[in-house]
Amino acid sequence: MVSELIKSYALTCTCSHTHNTRAYVFCNAMGAHLAEVESPLQHILTCTAELRDKPLWLGASDVMNNDEWVWMHSKRVMGYRNWNMNRPEASPSGHGHCLAIQTQPVFAWVETACDQNLRDRPAGEMAELTEYKPHESGETNFGYQNHDEDAEKNQVYTEVQPPENPGSSHPQGRCSAFIGVAQRALGTWVKKNRRQLIIGIKAVVFLLYFAYFGYAMYYRFGDEGSIRLLACTVLGVLILLLSLTSDAIIQKLGAICASVNLSRRQRAGTILRWVLYVLMAGFAVIFVIVDIALREPRNLMSLTGMAFFVIVLYITSTDPARVNWHPVFWGMSLQYIFALLIIRTTWGYDAFQWLGDRVTELLKYSNAGAQFVFGDKYTYHMFAFQVLPVIVYFSSLISVLYYLGVMQSIIGIIGRFLAFCLDTSATESLNAAGNIFVGQTESPLLIRPFMETMTRSQLHAVMTGGFATVSGSVLGAYVSYGVNASYLLGASVMSAPAALAISKLTCPETEVNKIDEKEVYKMEAGSSHNVIEAASSGASTAIQLVANVAVNVMAFLAILEFFNATLVWFGDRVGVDGLTFQFLCSYVFYPMAFLMGVDTQDCRRVAQLIGYKTFTNEFVAYIEMGKLLDNGKVYSNYTATFGPDAPIEHNGLDVTLTQWGTVLIGGFLTARSELITTYALCGFSNLGSMGIQLGGLGAMAPNRKTDLSRLVLRAMIAGNVACFMTACIAEMVDIRQIGRCVYNTVAKNMTYLRMAHRAGNSYLSI
Repeated sequence: MVSELIKSYALTCTCSHTHNTRAYVFCNAMGAHLAEVESPLQHILTCTAELRDKPLWLGASDVMNNDEWVWMHSKRVMGYRNWNMNRPEASPSGHGHCLAIQTQPVFAWVETACDQNLRDRPAGEMAELTEYKPHESGETNFGYQNHDEDAEKNQVYTEVQPPENPGSSHPQGRCSAFIGVAQRALGTWVKKNRRQLIIGIKAVVFLLYFAYFGYAMYYRFGDEGSIRLLACTVLGVLILLLSLTSDAIIQKLGAICASVNLSRRQRAGTILRWVLYVLMAGFAVIFVIVDIALREPRNLMSLTGMAFFVIVLYITSTDPARVNWHPVFWGMSLQYIFALLIIRTTWGYDAFQWLGDRVTELLKYSNAGAQFVFGDKYTYHMFAFQVLPVIVYFSSLISVLYYLGVMQSIIGIIGRFLAFCLDTSATESLNAAGNIFVGQTESPLLIRPFMETMTRSQLHAVMTGGFATVSGSVLGAYVSYGVNASYLLGASVMSAPAALAISKLTCPETEVNKIDEKEVYKMEAGSSHNVIEAASSGASTAIQLVANVAVNVMAFLAILEFFNATLVWFGDRVGVDGLTFQFLCSYVFYPMAFLMGVDTQDCRRVAQLIGYKTFTNEFVAYIEMGKLLDNGKVYSNYTATFGPDAPIEHNGLDVTLTQWGTVLIGGFLTARSELITTYALCGFSNLGSMGIQLGGLGAMAPNRKTDLSRLVLRAMIAGNVACFMTACIAEMVDIRQIGRCVYNTVAKNMTYLRMAHRAGNSYLSI
């Protein structure tokens, strides 16, 4: 209360000039106003001002309506009063219209002549007071009750003594007034020239950075650090140039197209579209025959899985006859092209591997905050004190990038690219681009003003995009469990066009788009005022996400344990051992794993993980996958010690290392299965996320809750299929990881494995 009181008093002025008019002018020159006292505590603070023989002026007057006192600055009718005995007196003569605190014998209020009548003020100021007349009900405009004048005259007020050694509450004098005037003048100049100042500061920073960059390249070039600096600089310059010139390029292309005859333009567009169709389809067929069928026929299973998913979704589409195959074809084609660039090309593979290493390196910095808060033994509780802090760290980092405008530029460029290639609307494309970096409820904020008028197909695409991808915040947490960071980055990029393609297949567009496409790309910056506030707000926003992840994992694991115990009990009643949720999922989702191209011996393991992801969440699935990856590292150490022909035994899904007598619970995954599983699990498509999306999107578009509730289940299934399609394409084009075992962290080498059966014992060997 005291802090708020002092804050409200920051611009008040207590003045003891001879005349009220002089006091009024003096306070205005300082950018303040005469004090307004509305409580006993404020009265005490006012009395601590410099008091001499002269009265201490207050900022009230009854000039507009005799004996109706109004605070002149706030225009409020006086509520709290501390009149001296027998005051105020009626002043029909026109004098006594100003208010002062008398010094003797007590610090009480008296009405005093103003020396110059306040009616001489400008008419505009006088008119402002006329609206504050009391209502007939006896209550003023500001909620203060009218006082009984007779009772006030007979009331004896408590004497309020000022504290000892009173000091001045505001600086006074010519020096202070000059400083105040200078500050206001400088502030006015800065506001007037704000745009030029910002451009100048950016130009100076830009020049200083390139001066540093040039010297750094000259001083030390050739090591990994110089390559990192060069790559980041080139990427930043490209993003800056594209963000600055994209609108101009689009307008120029639009003007060129407009200058061409409409019929000729349509005919040329149709011809170009079919030429691109033929070229892309021909390239895909040739690649499948030459590079896949002849070199690695096993990868054709993924192609079969893709065809199966497309046929099933087409049959179950909301309107199969209205399916527009253009976004479906080019969405899958972009997946294919991205997979070739990321996985098959040496530079693309190395680039994403390098990015994955940088992400892993970036995650390590979150340990500093976790160690400071939780102590040196924070690693004893990995999930609570090591995984969850990563979410806070990434959320804060992304918030800073939003404040700097980096995220808006990148998302805008990718969104325009997707809209151009797939011929989807700006809202759908921008949301899909945002899903690469942020979550299922954060990305729709980019298009929030348009959600009320979006079509059902567009809403379905927005929801599918959220289900088919994960946010950058939780991606870091998955890496903490040993999941390959480059795979996760590749899945995030490839799933964006996949989500649009699958969405347009399962819920085709049947309505007219009423949204102005140009307005969609005008993304606003964050609400933060500086980098520090952006980092803080990002960390604060992560609190809800961290709590949501933690409680959901606790709840689902507890429910899963209870469900397993219940199933085991029912199984025991009929003589069936090992009847668990994992056991059921290993058979229910077995066809999905098999169609994606998972190694036969791993199909049940991967099917279990898909069940975890669908019925609980991807966090639980990646936790379980992390256990299998750890088992793979143990097996790599085992083969490094005893050779690649070291014997192992299988007991269901468990694997026993014979020489060590160690049992790997659940077994481990081959490199092919690891690749497919990482891509297939990389999405928020689960039952819990359905509630999250309904809550988040429903708050953004309250009038569309009915449509959202009808579409959410279909969108969740479509998001799952989009992840499966991404996994199929990644496995189909990959030949680097086929047959490769998990990385050997001890021997620092890779081993190749194949399944063989010797003397009735199953073991892995070269």
